[in-house]
Amino acid sequence: MGIAFGSISTGLPKDIVKQIMSAEQIPVQNMEKQKSKISDKKGLVDQLLKLAEDVRGGLALNANARALREFKVDTNTDIVGVTADKNSAVPGSYQLEVMQLAQKSSAMSTGFADKDNSYVGVGFIQYKLPNGETKDVYVDSDNASLSSISKMINKHSDLGVTANVINDGSGSDTPWRLVLSLNSTGDESAATFPYFYFVDGDEDFQLEFQREAHDAKVKLDGFEIEAPENKLKDLIPGLSIDLKKAKPGEEFTIKVSEDVEAVSTKVNDLISKLNGILKFIKEQNSIDEKTDTSRTLGGDSMLQSLEGRIHAAVFKDVMTDSGYHRVGELGLSFSRDGLLEFDQKKFQSLIGSNYTLVSQILTGTFTVEGGKSEGFMDNLNATMNTALRSPDGLIQSRKKTLQSNIEQIDRRISQKQKYLEEKEKNLKDKFSRLEGTISKIKSQGAGVAALGAAGGSPVQELG
Repeated sequence: MGIAFGSISTGLPKDIVKQIMSAEQIPVQNMEKQKSKISDKKGLVDQLLKLAEDVRGGLALNANARALREFKVDTNTDIVGVTADKNSAVPGSYQLEVMQLAQKSSAMSTGFADKDNSYVGVGFIQYKLPNGETKDVYVDSDNASLSSISKMINKHSDLGVTANVINDGSGSDTPWRLVLSLNSTGDESAATFPYFYFVDGDEDFQLEFQREAHDAKVKLDGFEIEAPENKLKDLIPGLSIDLKKAKPGEEFTIKVSEDVEAVSTKVNDLISKLNGILKFIKEQNSIDEKTDTSRTLGGDSMLQSLEGRIHAAVFKDVMTDSGYHRVGELGLSFSRDGLLEFDQKKFQSLIGSNYTLVSQILTGTFTVEGGKSEGFMDNLNATMNTALRSPDGLIQSRKKTLQSNIEQIDRRISQKQKYLEEKEKNLKDKFSRLEGTISKIKSQGAGVAALGAAGGSPVQELG
């Protein structure tokens, strides 16, 4: 009877190595699933980290009295433009009259028929420098038009004169003129215009009209003041005033006051950012039977600790010049859903009546001894710093731990994959050798079977 074999020489399935390696991949797949869950948690920690950084960024912009403060200026914007420096301006009301704008010296040449083709002549332009020396600029025949001369003058910007070519609108045959303007204004900036010497021109070139420079004149609360420029920086402390138009005899008011709406908006923006953290914590802790807590931060002690510290910052007493107060007095409170509510009307009313107290509750105050009491924003900033401090901050340490876990799993997966690659190679080699061995046995079996089929028993024949 012949020897029976399977579909291949060994009788084993053709994909036996693949089946074995599939089974061996199960631990790797489990590690990948575990890594995916940890990665989801790390992604949530990254979201929380960004929310906390947004809060700290808002605090950095407004965490002291000067940064928090904003001013509002009411005035006649047709005559002046006014901006307030919140570091040095003070609330107040001022009466102003713009009697005269500062102006610069200017001059206008005789007219020419064409700005580009009229021939002024060849020669030179001579400047008198501040040190008493002179500077000559040569004009050749290729640059003898009004436009070219204007460009040559403007090329030497360090000389303080600007040139333009204009049409005087007279409708005459020679409407094109060169206008020269000194760059500075004021009585002390009277111009010494360049000397022009041209020969063989189509028309005689000379400065036909001139206007002298003079200072601006204003009246502040009835007192006359002169200034060399139309931008006044030192007239009223903390205010920059741009004179737009002269209106002699027309007095108007510049009123500087606390911009309670702007400060209220700043505080509201900060509370919105803080609510971003509280809302995130609430969503993570909202767990039901469908929640996969292995992929969320639900119940994480980090969230509980952070929420507790935010509550502590809100409820903490703040020392002011008038005793201890809480930020809740300014219209800030917790709602039933755990988020902060901000009553802006109440806040604006309080800041309008007592800016100093509101500012001290929010940003603290300096004591007589030279120290500083911590305000609400200081306390909140300390909470954010504790959470964001690297590497041991509340959020940062959690992120570091999760990242470390991911890296450990990656190393284990990498090691396992190398092991499996080697194992797959060894299995293929073993089954290949087994296949060869079985193939040889099969050949030998076939030979024995052939001998039996050839005749009687050799033993009997020998007997």
